[in-house]
Amino acid sequence: MLKIHHIRNATFVIEAGTNFILIDPMLGEKGFMPAFSFFRFKAKRNPTVDLPTNYEAILDKVTHCIITHLHPDHIDSAGREFLVKNNIPVICSVKDVAKLKKDGLNISSSLEYWQKDKFLGGTILGVPAKHGYGFITSITGNVIGCHLELPNEPSIYISADTIYTDAVDKILLEKKPDITVLAAGNAQFDFGRQLIMNPKDIVKFVKNSPGKVYANHIESLNHCPMTRHQLKSLLEEHNLLDKVYIPEDGELMIIE
Repeated sequence: MLKIHHIRNATFVIEAGTNFILIDPMLGEKGFMPAFSFFRFKAKRNPTVDLPTNYEAILDKVTHCIITHLHPDHIDSAGREFLVKNNIPVICSVKDVAKLKKDGLNISSSLEYWQKDKFLGGTILGVPAKHGYGFITSITGNVIGCHLELPNEPSIYISADTIYTDAVDKILLEKKPDITVLAAGNAQFDFGRQLIMNPKDIVKFVKNSPGKVYANHIESLNHCPMTRHQLKSLLEEHNLLDKVYIPEDGELMIIE
């Protein structure tokens, strides 16, 4: 049995036995960052919502952290401060090690694409991710997803901020993860195409996921227009809603 504590946006905690694995900590207060879109969507400061009331109780249990990339909606100054203060062991992309070490984080290991390492008695595999369609990837930088296989737990694939690629397809069809994590906010800047999966690829991802899907990156940032209600409608249209968890901030999901 695996427990997932959804905090906000792409920030969540995997509870696996006595281990609590924090993913992409954006822990700053509502509105501490500027808007990410000014014209395409209504200009609001980010994040657009508060942290849930139970977030501190969840963070108090954190034993490890995985960081998929360095955008401020995935690790912000408050997230860095939390990790440094508590000396939390961090796993990240090999490309991000120097920056995070400079910030004082405790980097316990780093991953390259398709590299498998030992992790908490099981394994963690680095998975390529592509942060956007078309030319936008020239400014979004590197991202790494990961596939976790922990003892006596369902396997989980954290796709991170990515579009649907051959690498995503390979993991879904060959690794057959029990749980997949999908960034589903349809994020866009004022220029260019989506930064993460568009609605067509969201449907494809869910269809090809062998088990349950946990959808996050929703209703927390002003450049992510897809709401929970809109995502539910999209999934209902394709008879896929039963496969997908769409949690509220602070909600606990228990997955057998």
